[in-house]
Amino acid sequence: MVASDYDPLTLGYVASLARPGGNVTGVFLQQVELTPKRLDLLTQTVPDLARVVVLWDRYSADQFAAAREAARSLKIQLDGIECANPPYDYDRVLAGVDGGHRDVLLLMTSPLFMEDRQRLAAVALDHRLASMFAVRPWVDAGGLLSYGASLTGMNRLAADYIDRIAKGAKRADLPVQQPTRFELVVNLKTAAALGLTIPPSILARADEVIE
Repeated sequence: MVASDYDPLTLGYVASLARPGGNVTGVFLQQVELTPKRLDLLTQTVPDLARVVVLWDRYSADQFAAAREAARSLKIQLDGIECANPPYDYDRVLAGVDGGHRDVLLLMTSPLFMEDRQRLAAVALDHRLASMFAVRPWVDAGGLLSYGASLTGMNRLAADYIDRIAKGAKRADLPVQQPTRFELVVNLKTAAALGLTIPPSILARADEVIE
């Protein structure tokens, strides 16, 4: 498995990360731990923001809880909007959310959001929202920022496990790995469309800038 948008522990796919047991192992990105960092980077990118709007669903409730706790520490206003009953109507749930009023968007990670990344990036742009996402594919689709593990790096870790299993290793004996390489990606095309100037400090930290 390459678990970037679900929790294999919560779903019962593995007994633990160190001793997965059964017939499943692979790579797991713990999104909860990265949520405060994403919020912090978003507030640094748009320092005069009025509030952070968070989209979440039943797959990402734990991430939303982490975002609320981080917002209290940062002393910023955070409003959550729960998406329910897929397919989600993003235009409806974001009605009244407007980047012109200095709202910004922080998206939690779930399998359904990942499938809808093209639509989500477009809706964020329609609402003129500076947006922070979990992984690069959203920025490639037109989102403003992403911070998370390199999916290429995660796939390489998984490929190494596939090779070891093919050579006789038992899945139950291979601990679930966690990625160690993380990347900040910035889309300057989207920034220009929003009329937003990305601070030099963010550009200096970016691993990749899409121009």
